[in-house]
Amino acid sequence: MAMTSQPTATDADIDAAVATLRAGGLIGLPTETVYGLGADATNEAAVQRIFATKGRPAGHPLIVHVASAQQVDEWSTGSDARAAALAEAFWPGPLTIIVESSGLAAPSVTGGRTTVGLRVPDHPVALEVLRRFGGGVAAPSANRFGHVSPTTADHVRADLGDAVDVILDGGPSKVGVESTIIELVGGAPVLLRPGGVSVEAIEAVLGESVVDGRTGESRAAGMMASHYAPDAPVVVVESIDGPLDDRVAVIAPLGEPVLDPERSKVQWLPADAAGFAEGLYAALRRADSADTTQIMVVAPHEAGDLLPAVMDRLAKASAPR
Repeated sequence: MAMTSQPTATDADIDAAVATLRAGGLIGLPTETVYGLGADATNEAAVQRIFATKGRPAGHPLIVHVASAQQVDEWSTGSDARAAALAEAFWPGPLTIIVESSGLAAPSVTGGRTTVGLRVPDHPVALEVLRRFGGGVAAPSANRFGHVSPTTADHVRADLGDAVDVILDGGPSKVGVESTIIELVGGAPVLLRPGGVSVEAIEAVLGESVVDGRTGESRAAGMMASHYAPDAPVVVVESIDGPLDDRVAVIAPLGEPVLDPERSKVQWLPADAAGFAEGLYAALRRADSADTTQIMVVAPHEAGDLLPAVMDRLAKASAPR
């Protein structure tokens, strides 16, 4: 199939994307978090194309995107009051819920596990694709594995090019970092990845504490120690108080004093955590040029629901590779 793209996704583009999914192809799917690389979640051959296109190691589970909370029972073994409460509170939105799988998902989607991650995205183009398709779309971020996630259609094209059959352009992602992942299997709810919904908000809905499960086995998307990383090394600092080489790129919140900003490649992001998150991945991509020897990031100091997600992504982007 030939890759197609328009500046803004049209009705015909959405029809083409749905036809591509039904034919076992891959689509670039805009969501409010990041752009996903989508395939029919029940088609093992199509899902395998996701892994091959991204260079994603086998055994890393994918998230299944559905059009509504009513479809959860198709993908899980039974109703779960906690899952229903979270879905009602936060879907459509940047929250992934991991529940026991019904077996409907292709084997590679679950990474050989008995669980499956489900989400209803909060993006009009993604929701229309899902409604017309009628099934689930497995969609990790549409980029090379471990690299900076895409927040525009151009990012998808730059990373994956003609390997994607249809790329839908839904504009820049509004949240800018991936969904929160909560596992609801057995005992207490477990946080596997911070994201667009805060742990505090989840605890308020469930009336119980969430356990931090970000250690040990990588049993959900984004749990690798090194992830979301540009090619240039990233260093996270509290402030910059010395001269910088011209080849050092800087990403900093507005109002942060940066010495000799004229001599360095400085990008300013909003000082609040939500604004910083929205622009972070695009800024990392812009900073990652051929003559960049290091990317220094001053993390936002203002608190907010998205600050844990921002700090998690910066920790992974700056981790040893």
